[in-house]
Amino acid sequence: MANRKPAKDQPASFKWSAENKTWCERQVQKFPEGRQASAVIPFLWRGQKQEGWISIPMLEAIAKQLDMPYIRVYEVVTFYTMFNLAPVGEFFVQLCGTTPCMLRGAHDLREVAKKVIGAENHVSDDGKLSWLEVECLGACCNAPMVQISTSESDHYYEDLTPENFEALLNDLRAGKEVKAGTQNPNRHTSDPEGENTTLTDPSLYDGSAAKPLAKIPNAQPAPAE
Repeated sequence: MANRKPAKDQPASFKWSAENKTWCERQVQKFPEGRQASAVIPFLWRGQKQEGWISIPMLEAIAKQLDMPYIRVYEVVTFYTMFNLAPVGEFFVQLCGTTPCMLRGAHDLREVAKKVIGAENHVSDDGKLSWLEVECLGACCNAPMVQISTSESDHYYEDLTPENFEALLNDLRAGKEVKAGTQNPNRHTSDPEGENTTLTDPSLYDGSAAKPLAKIPNAQPAPAE
């Protein structure tokens, strides 16, 4: 898992962008007076999307903004593995290594990540890629898979093989457009591979197979309004 210690090299300060400053002001208004600390996770997530990672100056700024002790913010950010306490690549690859993905080849994907990107928690020299092995991401039926996060999005890439995963990473590095979701051309979303084999009778949907509802014996009519 990720190193939860903050990076050694920290920026001198942190400042919200104008758009995010307005966004934060709206979020705080959702909570009763004295409960502003409840916005800490949305603030941290927004800050990470702005900067790519969460620095100590950002933690200090959020603590002050929400009128809560710094240590409380630090406790939150070190509890949730979705928060990065050190810089990550422009494309941050989170590789699922839990049982279904492991059984379907996650180990081979790990070797590809090492080959193309480098060591875990290492940002490639061009700043484009970094990777981390994570726990289950919930796409088990399309295992093995990764989630790739950028400042704009978080997409799943599923049904990976060493070959198409390496091609995917190289395309991202080259700035090419890549298709999110399943990488198996014979699968639609998480359907079984190939054409549908069940529920193919049109009468199941056009109403022709429907039968009138049987009358209930001794049923009383509804009272008039």
